[in-house]
Amino acid sequence: MAQFAILVYAPAPADWTDVPADELEAHGVYGGQIEELGGSTVSAQALQPSTTAKSVRANGAVSDGPFVDSKEVLGGFSVIEARDIDHAVEIAKLSPATWRGGVEVRPIFG
Repeated sequence: MAQFAILVYAPAPADWTDVPADELEAHGVYGGQIEELGGSTVSAQALQPSTTAKSVRANGAVSDGPFVDSKEVLGGFSVIEARDIDHAVEIAKLSPATWRGGVEVRPIFG
C-alpha cells in the first residue's frame, strides 16, 4: 500500500495540553478506525506548541515561531498506509483533528 502524511492543523499555538479530553480520547479511537477501514498507522507524532518553533530562512536568518503567522498551525502528523489518495482521504475525514482545525493529506514519495 502507498503511504500518506496526514498533517494536523490546530488553532495556534497547537498546544496538546489544551486539547479537550473528549478529543484526546477520540484520537485513541481513531487508530482503530483506520484499521477498520483497511489502512494502517505507520507513525504518529504530536509536536510541541508553535511557540517553541524556530524558523530558518534562505539567508540563514533565524526567527522565533513557525514559518508563517496563521490562525491554525501544524500541531502534529501521522504517516498512514492506504490503497490510494481517496482511501487516505476517507480515513482522514474521521480524524478528531477536524473538530477544531483540519488535516491535510499528502502522498509520500517512495
